[in-house]
Amino acid sequence: MIKAGAIDKGMALLIKGQPYIVVDREFVNPGKGSAFARLKLKSPQTGQVLRETMKTQDNVEDITVDDRDCQYLYFDGEAYHFMYTDTYEQFTIQVEGFEDKQYLMKEGETFRITFWEHTPLDIVIPYKVVYEVTEAEDAIKGDTVTGASKVVTIETGLRVKVPIFIKQGERILVNTETKEYIERVNS
Repeated sequence: MIKAGAIDKGMALLIKGQPYIVVDREFVNPGKGSAFARLKLKSPQTGQVLRETMKTQDNVEDITVDDRDCQYLYFDGEAYHFMYTDTYEQFTIQVEGFEDKQYLMKEGETFRITFWEHTPLDIVIPYKVVYEVTEAEDAIKGDTVTGASKVVTIETGLRVKVPIFIKQGERILVNTETKEYIERVNS
């Protein structure tokens, strides 16, 4: 058991008998009354988002999870195929509940996967990742309005809004939480 006031983003909790990952949390300390926590929880099994408000003194059941490094092999349309980096054993994770990860993972990359009782709860994607631009239209000369942008496709198939000077074959840094362009990467 853990106090609601000690809950942090990324923790795994057991709510109503189901595992949830804390996606966001906000602590509120009003002028009158006791402090409370607003939680945004996501079920990795169903993708359901649950919003809970708890007093910071309330007890919540936290669960013990196991984080393992796994190499992403490929996506077959229904499941993600991974391999444990320590045992080389392969396994699949069904796409349900992890649809938002599809266009952020590059084949061959290693990701940390959170398991609870052999059930995958989360695929942890780094906050910033470098991707190669695979499709980009050329900028038109004279189209230099302040803040001009265009949409490009990166190597995973994700479409990202970027400044007009980005060309096909260049590498860009993307915020994986917002799926937004951060900067061009020179290499």
